[in-house]
Amino acid sequence: MDRREIAALLAYIGRLDPRLARTDQGDVREQLDQWHELLGDVPMATPHGWDARDAARRHYRTSPYPIAPADIGRPWDTYRRDRIGRHVDPTPSADPDDQAAWTAELVSTRHAVATGSAQPMQDRAISSRRSTEIDPKLEERLREVGSCIPPAARAALAPYRAARAARTAAAARGGQPDALSIGCEQCGAQPGKPCLRRKLGPSGAMRATTPRTIPHGSRLTAAQAQQPAMG
Repeated sequence: MDRREIAALLAYIGRLDPRLARTDQGDVREQLDQWHELLGDVPMATPHGWDARDAARRHYRTSPYPIAPADIGRPWDTYRRDRIGRHVDPTPSADPDDQAAWTAELVSTRHAVATGSAQPMQDRAISSRRSTEIDPKLEERLREVGSCIPPAARAALAPYRAARAARTAAAARGGQPDALSIGCEQCGAQPGKPCLRRKLGPSGAMRATTPRTIPHGSRLTAAQAQQPAMG
């Protein structure tokens, strides 16, 4: 509150409790200075549930003593804590790679909630921002990188995602069918699964199998033979 709002609040309180009213100009200035010093960061009212005059009325409904600045300041602090306690940070719309903008948006949102300018967000953003529309910023970002998985990360994951790696390689070569759309007669891999590389032990018995990033040639040939029919 600025000095004008503090003066208006004191005038309102004076109507509720004439004991607080001051007639001497020096006393009026001293009282105004004191209340402004202690309540300068407290708003007169907010769009969402706070009004200093309501705090004054509540005081006089429950206490026979004259009001003091603390009787306005305490309810304001309680109001702020309650709102922040019920607030869950939504995901900022800023680019997450821009740490300064990301943090600034979080701080701004929390400040708006705490000071009563915005309502608390009580649901996680992942569940509260469902929409059939793609965020334009996200769409632009995906166009820039070409994929939600960076190329370096995709290459590092390839040994653990053999089927995906095989399909990606086939697509990169262009014009070749998706060999993993059918089973492999050579190793017995099922459709959608990568071909297997068999490892034999010293006795000639099969010891283990590992997935191949490139399908067997016979599987690719079979897929090519089926390509006209599938198209």
